[in-house]
Order: sequence, then structure tokens, then C-alpha cells
Amino acid sequence: MNELLLILTLIIEFGAVLFAYRLFGKGGLYAMTAFCTITANIEVMILIHAFGMEQTLGNILFAASFAITDILSENESKKDANRAVNLGIFISVFFIIVSQSWFLYTPSPADTASPAIRQVFASTPRLMLVSIAVYAVTQKLDVWMYHKWWSFTTKKFGDSRRFLWLRNNAATLTAQLINSFLFNFGAFYGTYPIPVLIGISLSSYVIYIVTSLCDTPVVYIARRIKEKYNP
Repeated sequence: MNELLLILTLIIEFGAVLFAYRLFGKGGLYAMTAFCTITANIEVMILIHAFGMEQTLGNILFAASFAITDILSENESKKDANRAVNLGIFISVFFIIVSQSWFLYTPSPADTASPAIRQVFASTPRLMLVSIAVYAVTQKLDVWMYHKWWSFTTKKFGDSRRFLWLRNNAATLTAQLINSFLFNFGAFYGTYPIPVLIGISLSSYVIYIVTSLCDTPVVYIARRIKEKYNP
């Protein structure tokens, strides 16, 4: 059941990115960046077993955020892609401030939600501070590498449209490898044993390899959407 849910989630979330881009242009991608950033950092606290591996939820949303920056890099500009990264950082910082302010209030005697919310979000600062740092490093790296590969293939072959698949996967797979290990060790060191952390990091990267390969047609479709609907 977990495997089926993950496949459906991949289709739905990548589809939502394209749908937002079709309806709202790059503004829709900025909105999806905010959604992915917040939701992924909540989902990542849930550990599941799927495809024979221990893994955290949130992997697909993190992958969707990389697809968003690649679409912006391909169809808009490097500046727009970096703006989406900066938006994700701002949203994460603001969410930490707001979510932690909840614990300053004295719950009503009739309240039943506060204990559960406290249990979920008590670890949010560490998770999200690590996430902000890793997100900033890996997403900036992804954007930088995307344009470096683009410049290289354009100069080598004299065609800026060719080799989208190469710049997309070369940039994303490298950034995701760094993301897998930095995030899992930074967020969960001391919570899980080292062998479990290594296993989670490797399984996360396996998922990222699959999602990165899947997001290549998404970027191609997004380029077609740009040409047809959002010139």
C-alpha cells in the first residue's frame, strides 16, 4: 500500500506543479515552492517502509521543489530560480517563528489539540533549521550547476534547446546526493542509530534518483506549456 501511495503522490504532486504553472505562470511555481517547503518539513518527521527501504515522507515534495527550480531555470531565468529558493528560505524561517509562538499560549481547559501539536512541532526548530541550511546549499547548487551545464552544452553543440535531460539530471542528482546525507544526519543524528541514518540517506537518494528521472519529462512538458500558453 505504501508503494502505491508513493507512486500516486509522485504523479499528483508533479502534476500539481505543471497545473500551477499552466494556470498562474511562474507565480504558480512560487506558490508551489511555499507549499512544498512547509509540507515537506512536516512530512519528513514520518518514517515509513516502502520498496524494501526505510525512508521518510517528504522525499517527493523535496524532489518537486527541485523540479520547480529546474523549470524556472529552463523557462524563465537564473534570477527567477534563485528567487524561488530565497522564497523557500523565507517561508521556512517565518514558519518556525509562528509555529513556536503557539507554545507561548496557555491552552484552554477545553483544549484537546495542544498536546498533539506540541508533540509534532516540538522538534520543528531543529528539523527546519537544518532543512533551511541544506535547502539553501543544495538548491543554490542545483541552479548553479543547471546553468553551468547549459552553458557548456550550448557552447559545445551550438544549440541551447538540446540536452535538457543532461543539465536537468546532472544538476539535480548531484544536489540530491548532498541533500540526502546532509539533511538526514543533521536532522536525525542522535535520534536514530548511525546505521539507520545511513540506510535512510541511501534510500532517500534512491528515491531521489527515481524522482529526478521522472521530473525530466515534467520539465519538458513545462517548456511546452511556456511556449504554448505563457510566452
